[in-house]
This record gives sequence, C-alpha cells and structure tokens, in this order.
Amino acid sequence: MAHAINWFEIPAKNLERACSFYGAVFNTDIHREEISGLKMGFLPHGQQEVGGALVEGEGYEPSESGPLVYLNGGDDLADPLSRVEPAGGSLVMPKTKVSDEVGYIAIIKDCEGNKVAFHSMQ
Repeated sequence: MAHAINWFEIPAKNLERACSFYGAVFNTDIHREEISGLKMGFLPHGQQEVGGALVEGEGYEPSESGPLVYLNGGDDLADPLSRVEPAGGSLVMPKTKVSDEVGYIAIIKDCEGNKVAFHSMQ
C-alpha cells in the first residue's frame, strides 16, 4: 500500500462559494461536475497523488470537529495562507514550524466552516 489515504471529500453547503474560496487559496480553477446527485469541485492533484473534492449534497455537513485533512501548501506555506482571509476564511493556527524534517503546518477555517490544515517544507 503506497498511501493510507487515496481520496478525501470536504463538505460544502454552497459549492460555488467553496470552489471560489479554494480556487483563490490555491490560485487555480476548480473543475466542477455533478456525479450521482452530488455537486463536486475537484481540488488540483496529479496522476500519482492523493486527490480530493469539495462536495455539496445530502449527508455532507461542514464541521470544525471532524478529521483534520492536511492539504499541500506548495513550496512555501505563506503563499496560500496569504489568500485565506481575503477569500473568506480565517486563520486558526498560524504557520508553525514542526521540525526541520517535517516542515511547517497551519490550520484554517474555510468559508464553509470546515477546519482544514496546510503543510509545506518552508
């Protein structure tokens, strides 16, 4: 098994708002589709990487208390974090160094009310 996680979904009450938020934070367009009655916005990922989506639909409730998903903060965590508040989110824990080997983490609250973390080596 290469990875313990192969897919994740972040709940949204308003998919368009969530796609705008994550699109701004990642500085990219979020591809949207409707699949099996669920509205989905796919977060950027490569062929061999863990992927995930924003999902609006029955049974998907944003939460601050569920599992904490760590998203890729790119080369320097300061970059996506600088776009969180202007996009409608808030900073829960600022960029914090874990160790030289692990790098940095930060925790945000997205526009939907989900607590999400970011990781980068810088």
